[in-house]
Amino acid sequence: MEGHYGYRRILKELWPMVLMLMVTSVYSIVDGWFISNYAGSTAFAAMNIIWPAVAILSALGLMVGAGGSALVSKTFGERKVERGNHIFTMLIRLTFLAGAGISLLLFVAMRPVAVALGAEGDMIGYAVTYGRILTAALPVYMVQLALQPFCMTAGRPEIGTYTSIACGVTNIVFDALFVAVFGWGLTGAAIATALSFLVGGLLPVLFFRSRRNTTNLRFLPESPAEGPAIRQSLLNGLSEFVGNISFNVIAICYNLQLMKYIGENGVSAYGVLMYVGFIFGSIFIGYNMGVSQVISFKYGAGDKAELRSLLRKSCTLIAIGGLLITAVVEALAPQISALFVGYDVALRDLTTYAMRIYMLSFLICGFNMFASAWFTALNNGPVSAVISFTRTLVFELGCVFLLPLLLGIDGIWLSVNAAEVLALILSVILIRVFQKRYGY
Repeated sequence: MEGHYGYRRILKELWPMVLMLMVTSVYSIVDGWFISNYAGSTAFAAMNIIWPAVAILSALGLMVGAGGSALVSKTFGERKVERGNHIFTMLIRLTFLAGAGISLLLFVAMRPVAVALGAEGDMIGYAVTYGRILTAALPVYMVQLALQPFCMTAGRPEIGTYTSIACGVTNIVFDALFVAVFGWGLTGAAIATALSFLVGGLLPVLFFRSRRNTTNLRFLPESPAEGPAIRQSLLNGLSEFVGNISFNVIAICYNLQLMKYIGENGVSAYGVLMYVGFIFGSIFIGYNMGVSQVISFKYGAGDKAELRSLLRKSCTLIAIGGLLITAVVEALAPQISALFVGYDVALRDLTTYAMRIYMLSFLICGFNMFASAWFTALNNGPVSAVISFTRTLVFELGCVFLLPLLLGIDGIWLSVNAAEVLALILSVILIRVFQKRYGY
């Protein structure tokens, strides 16, 4: 990560991370397509009801990866390689142990959780089955999420990309076999996803433990727990943790509102919007995860000129990406909707209409996501968390309950746009306020 990062170098070195996140987003999308087309809209709605609960608990892995990799990258920038490897080893081991405990608790409590999230009638059984199977593989999924940013820290982002491709292929192959061929429905889709979690968690672990790993980043035989490093890593990754939890809490609230105003079809339509959001949102997330390592390294090295350059270039690239994503989604909304729910004309039309309103948010959301990642990379987790928390649990949560009272159903689809505008104002203010402190 030494030297200057121009546009060409940024794109060349960060595209593997972007591709990795896009492939990772295939997990639930593939499940959704097979479940919707082979098991029906009730099973599809049940999956969308329970997935946020699994995602919220797996967010600890994302928190450790984002925050820990920022700390390790900063430590490497200070030329403390052995220290960085100790932190890396300790964090990954603790992530797996925490995941095992969380998995057990969620497995036992799955039925009341499903009911609390809005599952009704036949949806409850579907949601419990799907959730418990995924929960069994939750510890390795958390390890996978934690290791993704560390691939960039090691200077080998393609390892994460290859792992994600292997996960995606695993999920697709077994979904086709279990759901389309064997007719196992929602259960088959859940097993396929759990197997892909195992692949995603084990492959990078094997790489960092192998003799083929020639990078500075590697597992150490011993890594006793160290409170200050753990706290700093968790504090650094607080915004990613809050952002992920907030996103899924918002999804739960959307589902509750949609069940109230529209019913099962509303939840199914929102599920399709989430899949589209996963794919295109992963472009921004992947970019942020990759560039954050560079920002942390330059910050640790005291290279303020490069920090200014990375801020300016990132905003330009995000603006271009947002325009392209919005144009693609607006043009292909009918085709995307038909891909998932083409068997139901009314549901397809509802999904298309909602998508064209909801996805306008991509013109703005990339800037807010980057602003949060920017402060994480500068090892300022609290400010990053303020952006993530306010953007979702304040602005969007408020809009999703307030706007439907004023605008009816359209208010639900418009909520994210209004929230992103408010969050952008906050992001710009915070970046300007801290400009002098960090010298960018």
